[in-house]
Amino acid sequence: MAQRGHWVRRTVLGILAGLAIATGLATGSTQLDMVGQAAGVTTTQRVQAKSRTHVTKKQRHQRKVTSANLAQQQYSGTQTVDVNGGHPTFTKSELSTARGSWQYYGALDSLNRATDAEAMLNQSLMPTAKREELTVNPTGWHNKRLRSGYLYNRSHLIGYQLTGQNNNWRNLITGTRSLNSPEMLHYEDDIADYLHQSDQHYVRYAVVPVFKGDNLLASGVQMMAQSVGDNAVAFNVYIFNVEDGVTLNYADGTSAVAASQTAASSSSRGSAPTATNSDQGDNRTVYVTPTGKKYHFDPNCRGLRTAKSVETMTLSQAEADGYTLCAWEQ
Repeated sequence: MAQRGHWVRRTVLGILAGLAIATGLATGSTQLDMVGQAAGVTTTQRVQAKSRTHVTKKQRHQRKVTSANLAQQQYSGTQTVDVNGGHPTFTKSELSTARGSWQYYGALDSLNRATDAEAMLNQSLMPTAKREELTVNPTGWHNKRLRSGYLYNRSHLIGYQLTGQNNNWRNLITGTRSLNSPEMLHYEDDIADYLHQSDQHYVRYAVVPVFKGDNLLASGVQMMAQSVGDNAVAFNVYIFNVEDGVTLNYADGTSAVAASQTAASSSSRGSAPTATNSDQGDNRTVYVTPTGKKYHFDPNCRGLRTAKSVETMTLSQAEADGYTLCAWEQ
């Protein structure tokens, strides 16, 4: 009888859970259909994401207008440029923290491209679990290995360190190594540093991939952030999705490599690339700790903050010794 009662309880709970999900979808829940177990987020984060969305139709329309204008910009040698003089354009209502932290990821468009990622960031959204391997292949994913490493990264719109989103289709685009790191990472680290200073710190954040027409590879991303109550974090920039020595076909993500960056191998749907896979003989300087297993390009990387001593070596030496790239710099 005890076993029968246990089975009945599980059945009833399963039915109730199914009804709850169906109800959420039927009422147009913005978040329930876009973040879940596959995205690597917790139940608490899913509830926050669902119930605390503050992105209006008017705001989404304004993002689209800005993106259309940015799509016409031509790269002229400077990868990151200011938008609106570098000043964020969030309204007073967009900066409200009345409902605490939240995160929003726009629906994929008809071409399965990511569209928009927005959040009111706070320590409460930052992940505590170890980051898992990325397996999602965003649109335009035609990767290849160059002499300096892989051409593309699976680039988070909102970095993993800020909200813990990992294999979330709506938060990933195909981005060049330089787009991902150091360009985007530089701004993400600034935000993370500010959030770590106090659990009362909030940052309004928006990252929008910019696609021209029906291109599958983004031309770039617009990143905009404003700390609430002060200007410790305040930027509005556009980062071109380019890579030195490589001509990108934005229509589908394929590429042509200059002689100086001759590809070592290619893959259209390979496993998750990292910047660790550069050829032997790479003499770039990296930073390691005597007892660690990771190497760092950035001496100010979060992974080195608590290190008692830091040593330098070449990338090729680090790889030969078994070091791998720090997850914060991927």
